[in-house]
Amino acid sequence: MPNQLHIAAQGDREIVFTRAFDAPRPKVWRALTEPALIKQWLGSLPNWTFPLCEVDLKVGGKYRYEWKNTVTGATMGMGGKFLEIQAPERLVATELFDEAWYPGEAIDTQVLAEKDGKTTLTLTVLYATKEARDGVMAGPASSGMESGYNIMEALLQTL
Repeated sequence: MPNQLHIAAQGDREIVFTRAFDAPRPKVWRALTEPALIKQWLGSLPNWTFPLCEVDLKVGGKYRYEWKNTVTGATMGMGGKFLEIQAPERLVATELFDEAWYPGEAIDTQVLAEKDGKTTLTLTVLYATKEARDGVMAGPASSGMESGYNIMEALLQTL
């Protein structure tokens, strides 16, 4: 795919993920916030199902995602609370995994910028510590994110 995920450390505690999509900003916003669409791209990891996807899209509202491995039966869950919503351009939420591989809660800031019908998503994740950020940078999270975003790119073409 021509649009790739770019990852960079920023400051002591942040990671910035940037990905362009060949779709207008309102469509990308929908894919990031509507459970039926989230299930189609975030829930499509190999050997995993996505039995729970709940989104209460309001400031103070919560979201919850749960995956289940079809081979091992292992589960993975995460959720958080929406801190700021400026549809369709900015979404800020907390992030906490049930069995986190990094300490503390993270804050995710997603900004959507559109130019000529193409939307760039900039996701900035602020971790509680530098060690947490460095651990995530060294881990495999980016490959899963890239796979999901590639599926999202195809989904956006159908909306």
